[in-house]
Amino acid sequence: LNIRMSANPEYAAFFSSMGAASAMVFSAIGAAYGTAKSGTGIAAMSVMRPELIMKSVVPVVMAGIVAIYGVVIAVLISQKMKATMTLFAAFLHLGAGLSVGLSGLAAGVAIGIVGDSGVRGTAQQPKLFVGMILILIFAEVLGLYGLITALVLVVKGG
Repeated sequence: LNIRMSANPEYAAFFSSMGAASAMVFSAIGAAYGTAKSGTGIAAMSVMRPELIMKSVVPVVMAGIVAIYGVVIAVLISQKMKATMTLFAAFLHLGAGLSVGLSGLAAGVAIGIVGDSGVRGTAQQPKLFVGMILILIFAEVLGLYGLITALVLVVKGG
């Protein structure tokens, strides 16, 4: 029995495209959750303190940035896709997409929870604002770590 394995199988591009899709889908879910959760906090807070609405939009902006990380990696992966690509490159693209997507999902959840509680707390005690921003930065950096890892994987995939 002589089975010949191709170095560039036809299905390799499937894994690469799944990497691009997972980068976008998971990071968008995280951004959507962060926006929705923070938005409910802003709506509840603005009933009593409408002058703080613009100051309270920071968590929504930070949640939106998480989706941008996913878009960047999805575009990079799609530009590197070829009809004949190695499984190695395809799996690196899948890993890159999962890296930025799942870390973006985690960051979006963290931003949403912190943003919701933070803007409600800031309405009652304005001194909490700086602390909320610091915690949001630490939540955002989780997505940034995923982006950096994904960039390394995409560049290595050639």
